[in-house]
Amino acid sequence: MNAEQHDLGVSHVAAAIAEPARTRMLCALMDGHARTSTELASIAEVSASTASAHLAKLKQMALVRLHVQGRHRYYSLADPRVAQALEALMVIGQSATPTFTPRTPDRLQFARTCYDHMAGTLAVRLHDRMIEAGWLVDMEGEGYRLSESGEAVFEGLGVDVQHLATQRRRFACPCLDWSMRRPHLGGALGAALLQVAIKRKWVIQDLDSRALGLTASGRKAMAGRFGVSAEIDAKPTGAIASKLAPTMELR
Repeated sequence: MNAEQHDLGVSHVAAAIAEPARTRMLCALMDGHARTSTELASIAEVSASTASAHLAKLKQMALVRLHVQGRHRYYSLADPRVAQALEALMVIGQSATPTFTPRTPDRLQFARTCYDHMAGTLAVRLHDRMIEAGWLVDMEGEGYRLSESGEAVFEGLGVDVQHLATQRRRFACPCLDWSMRRPHLGGALGAALLQVAIKRKWVIQDLDSRALGLTASGRKAMAGRFGVSAEIDAKPTGAIASKLAPTMELR
């Protein structure tokens, strides 16, 4: 790219960010949570159609990424460098980053099933820990693969990693969590992890909902095996509360 093209590129991106409604949308996505166009329209204080036009422009400029999950469509920042650029501008402008407040009921927000794998706060923390530890390796849009240390972790849990890799479904992939608006682990590997958690009674599945309750042994396993703190507000109710009463001590 020559100097003139570089200058044009900078000016185009700057123009896309400079529109106040787009700025509010981008800043709202800086916390790493994905949001719907409806939510972003509310944040930007514009109509739904105007928000869609703004988001199309931001997507065209590679500032946001669209995630389609079933009938839901979410937007997130396209690249960590976008957040870094916004942070630098916010220092100059002395702005504050808006926070994301989930509105999902506590018992579902903490831990639940998503199809055949685990979702919720606990699952997102597990996903983040696996990335941080280098067990999951991002294949740049093609899902995840396991590193050697990651394979050792899952094989230590009794998961036949090689068999999972031969299945027709995706081996491992990020699945956007609708309560946290950040990814948890999906695919065959995510399903296998949930089965391990159920079999070892780390979690107990509610009979009348998708909620999962974390047991005392599960809390110890999360900390000991994965390095994930499970000391999260998660007050079980209904059938799941009666099942967990002897073993659960979450605050």
